Order: sequence, then C-alpha cells, then structure tokens
Amino acid sequence: MRSNTIIKDEGMRALTERLGLVDAERFIALLRREPFDYTEWRQNLYKDMPLDEFLKKANDYRSREGK
Repeated sequence: MRSNTIIKDEGMRALTERLGLVDAERFIALLRREPFDYTEWRQNLYKDMPLDEFLKKANDYRSREGK
C-alpha cells in the first residue's frame, strides 16, 4: 500500500501533466471552495461508460500496477 504522501505527490503530478500547473491549482481551489460530495461524484463518474470499456480500463490498470 502506498503512503498518503506518495498518493498526493502522484496525484499532483498527474494533474499538472494533464492540466498544467495553473489549471491544476485552480482545480484544487475549486474542490476546496465548493461543497463536494466525493461519494456522489464517484457513483456518477462512470455511469455513461459502457461496461466492456470500463472492464478493459480496469484490467489495463491492473496490468500496469502489476496486481
């Protein structure tokens, strides 16, 4: 299991690689400023994704992580 510090570091790196530093900071500020229900967000995150695509992504992730 990875530590919280490693997860935060990897998360910030992923955000900055995808959004750039300024927009990554904006994203974090938006999450902190607004009421945010993580559980509701996660329940709706993949609702429009076909099951076969979701399973492929999950398997790809598992292969990359070596589990």
